[in-house]
Amino acid sequence: MSIQVGVIRGNGIGPEITEATIHVLEATGLDFQWVPVAIGDDGMEQYGHPLPQEAVKTLKEVKLAIKAPLLVDKFKGRVYCEHEDGTVGIYPSLNNAIRRELELYVCPRPIRGIPGISGNYEKLDVHIMREITEDVYSGIEHMIGDEAAECIKLTTKKAALRVAEYAFDYARRNHRSRVTCVHKANAVSMADGLFLKCFRQVAAKNPDIPSDDFMIDASAYYLAKNPEKFDVIVASNQYGDILSDLAAGLVGSLGLAPGANVGEDGMIVVEASHGAAPDIAGKGIANPIALILSGALLLRHIGEEEKARLVEESTVELLSEHRALTPDLGGTASTMDVARAIAERMGEKMEKQRRGGE
Repeated sequence: MSIQVGVIRGNGIGPEITEATIHVLEATGLDFQWVPVAIGDDGMEQYGHPLPQEAVKTLKEVKLAIKAPLLVDKFKGRVYCEHEDGTVGIYPSLNNAIRRELELYVCPRPIRGIPGISGNYEKLDVHIMREITEDVYSGIEHMIGDEAAECIKLTTKKAALRVAEYAFDYARRNHRSRVTCVHKANAVSMADGLFLKCFRQVAAKNPDIPSDDFMIDASAYYLAKNPEKFDVIVASNQYGDILSDLAAGLVGSLGLAPGANVGEDGMIVVEASHGAAPDIAGKGIANPIALILSGALLLRHIGEEEKARLVEESTVELLSEHRALTPDLGGTASTMDVARAIAERMGEKMEKQRRGGE
């Protein structure tokens, strides 16, 4: 039976890195059925809306999706999604709208150093659990005349408990050694204070996994100076967003940072942590590694652990050997050069394994 996976091609470099990711995933030998999902420009062309309800319905049915980066214009305003029951969802951005329309609540971003690429951060291995429904990205803001703007930092007990529980479950499933809560409860005593209290409540129920907490500014410092302090980090929306980009930069490139958006009903939308990079779109030089590694997260999510490891190991080996590097990593390879090289290495590994089993 084929595995249905929704495909959101995105903008900018999105279509290029999507093609590369599909090439690698098909090299696993699994039977995929790729389901086009019209979101962004495609949604506007087909339905007159960047996030049509037809696309939301399709994604809820297939439950698995690959999402390439989408352009988000600065200052543009809100996304309004009208539902069949007459209600309207109002969101600050298209990415935010996708997550909340699909009821996705946590964005795991595992970021690891790569030998031969990451320099002093080769041993960095940090898994950031970013809460993605609330915080300042809730879009609760308004102008006060034309002299000031006010933005609400929303934190609810339900969301804070849920992401903390996911973080400890993730740590246990993936044999991680510690969970750290990142916050600023000394200055934002109510909102971040509630987030920290909920984390400690969940930590008390999981005494088998050590836990601690750090201020967001100290966390940024320690991530740069002493990253071994961290293993699994749980953070609110904005802090998680910023720290994951920092970690990606430390290991060498935003093009190396995978991510996923996970819901309670088994839905997952995997995505690269970087943006659409319109300045290099169409040149064939975009680094597809982040989305390819995100594809491995999708494989692991559906129980294909061996295939996920095959993708990850083949990718890391080629990077460490400095084969097929894109310009952001100092090489000259094209986007599809990278995908083909990874697929070829995967084929070699599978053939070796087959022969060993004869």
